[in-house]
Amino acid sequence: MRLIYYFLLFILGLSGQLCAGINDYIYPKSSYPSYSNSGTIGLIQMPSARMMPAGSIAFSWSDSDPYQRGSFIGTPFDWFEASYQYTDINNALYSLTPAFSGDQSYKDKSFDAKVLLFKETDYLPAIAAGVRDMAGTGVFASEYLVASKKFRNIDFTLGLGWGAYSDNGMKNPLTSIDDSFEVRDVSDNSTQGGEFNLGYFYSGKVGVFGGAEIYLPNLNGTRLKIEYDSTDYELEGFPFGEKSFNFAFENVRQPSSKINIGFVYPVFESFHLKLNYIKGHTLSFGFALNANFGPKDPIIKKRDKHKKIINPQAYKEVTAESNDNLYRISLMELNPRGFPVQDADVDGETLKIVYAQSRHRSWARSTGRVLRVLDDIAPEKITKFEISNINGGLGTYTAKVNRSDFSDNKQENLYKLAVKNIELSEFEYNPDEFEFSPRAEMPALFQSIVPTFRTQFGGPDGFFFGNLRIDYKGELLLSKSLSIKTAISQGIANNFGELKLKSDSVLPHVRTDIVQYLKQGTGLTVNHLQLDKFLKPAKSFYAKASVGLFETMFGGVGGEILYRPFDSDWAIGAELWKVKQREYDQLFQFRDYETLTGHINLFYKEPRTQILIMLKGGRFLAEDSGIHFDFSRRFKSGARMGIFFAQTDISEFEFGEGSFDKGFYFFIPVETFFDQYSKGSAGFGLRPLTRDGAAFLRHRNTLYGVTDQAQAHTINRDWDDIYD
Repeated sequence: MRLIYYFLLFILGLSGQLCAGINDYIYPKSSYPSYSNSGTIGLIQMPSARMMPAGSIAFSWSDSDPYQRGSFIGTPFDWFEASYQYTDINNALYSLTPAFSGDQSYKDKSFDAKVLLFKETDYLPAIAAGVRDMAGTGVFASEYLVASKKFRNIDFTLGLGWGAYSDNGMKNPLTSIDDSFEVRDVSDNSTQGGEFNLGYFYSGKVGVFGGAEIYLPNLNGTRLKIEYDSTDYELEGFPFGEKSFNFAFENVRQPSSKINIGFVYPVFESFHLKLNYIKGHTLSFGFALNANFGPKDPIIKKRDKHKKIINPQAYKEVTAESNDNLYRISLMELNPRGFPVQDADVDGETLKIVYAQSRHRSWARSTGRVLRVLDDIAPEKITKFEISNINGGLGTYTAKVNRSDFSDNKQENLYKLAVKNIELSEFEYNPDEFEFSPRAEMPALFQSIVPTFRTQFGGPDGFFFGNLRIDYKGELLLSKSLSIKTAISQGIANNFGELKLKSDSVLPHVRTDIVQYLKQGTGLTVNHLQLDKFLKPAKSFYAKASVGLFETMFGGVGGEILYRPFDSDWAIGAELWKVKQREYDQLFQFRDYETLTGHINLFYKEPRTQILIMLKGGRFLAEDSGIHFDFSRRFKSGARMGIFFAQTDISEFEFGEGSFDKGFYFFIPVETFFDQYSKGSAGFGLRPLTRDGAAFLRHRNTLYGVTDQAQAHTINRDWDDIYD
């Protein structure tokens, strides 16, 4: 404790020198906090109470002997940080069998989480609690309670650590609540790993850590970090070689000092380089890349503006002559803008337009762009618009708009006044109710060719394997409600030939034969070929029947049904599939395994936080039964982050290493990186291990996605886009 006292005095003395005349200093590129070597926002080795803005996604990498650590970090809320850690432990082998993994080093996967308990105020610090290695092997298991307070250009941190953060520890203050916190029992080796062992959280002795992040003036945002490290390096990893773990071959060099010092250099606001001197003898380095996908247009501002009508008055004079002129000019102006007119009608002073679109993820924006065109071309006698949308031939929503409300507030972008009187309702589509229904040219083909990259991380055969490919993606519309979706891929270059690990699963190999699919699918493959028929049998009911090759591993026949009331934040559905396993080359042949799989699906979207809760209960591909839980949050940009886990009726032994299925994912809109709008997304997901338990069929055009605009909340959340 005396060392901490002297350390804090040193920091305070330094701050007095640095903060003199602070108003004259400039601290660029300092909006974001920085990452520690442990893959969380923090100091050098230790965490802090700081958080990234909600919607941030980051990758952090560090090299600090004997560990190389890569971390994916997501911040779904400004009070919650979750991270997936992948650590290369260089003093241990992957196995003792050279034929199995050679001299490859040991790999450890784990999840971390941090929760902000109290936000910083003028007088009080931010306080956060966190858990490290909460569902992994436990070799880095630790918990902490930490406070951070910024004073001028210095961000101070002081915290308590348990587990691996408890060196030079004192008695656990939580024993005053319950005696069970006194002893940290980590002796249970009866599981397959990957479980949440809540029994030892915040138990055992407690260590004290602290430090400061100092923003240096006029140095492009460079920061000095200094900390007192409470890590007990005899509890972390495999410190004593073979005595700690039979695959370890040498000891970890123990620290000669508890004081660490480092520098952070922000090349850009979102890209930081770091260099540290830790443990009194080790030089560590790394980088962190962060992006905030929470706001609208977070990376590149859009130049995809509404194309104004030239000489609108002339159009109005022509459309005033007949309804037929109005219909045809609507078709002529809306179709090239990506809003093909399906039907139109004039009812008194109301113009009704039914349209489809596949470009904008904001339905308020697409509605607004249709309204802009109609407001410019419709004659003065039209005082109201009814804008209706269809998707997959299914009616989704109708927006009834007073023309004057929209037109009068357009110039000043007073969208709140413009949408105040808009009436939203579910759209029951019947083409016979419209006077004008232009004949669509069917079949219609939409296609693209894009490069893709298949990857495999962290197996015993090697850390990274990749396959560079070219994908052809096409959608053939046979009618408004009947389509074929196709993805054909051709490999260009790969190193999958070095893969050799075979599945050890006792369940049917519905996912764990991934190595065979990767190795034998390096040439021409059919990723999916799916025929879909969409139906709307009754109000708020939607149905889909499908046949084909649904994914790389399974094909068959089946369908789903969904009940999704327009004014509700919940939905319920069911799906049933008869599928057969595809051959490893992913062409048109099948293997012997076939099964019947199906689920009841429940959805609830919390309107304030945009959290979507999905429960999938039923029979999975390996014929185990249980429930899959999925929690995700959507942001204004359209980005989405989520976590999932599942429990089925198989035992931990049958599931294998990891004990149960779990992981996290995020989807980033492609339009984020371009100045044009588009609806595509790039997804990335991580699970500690690929196992056969709790595996479900992946099929395209799920009803919940197809009917996303068939919900009032989906449209209401984006009304600020109406004049985009």
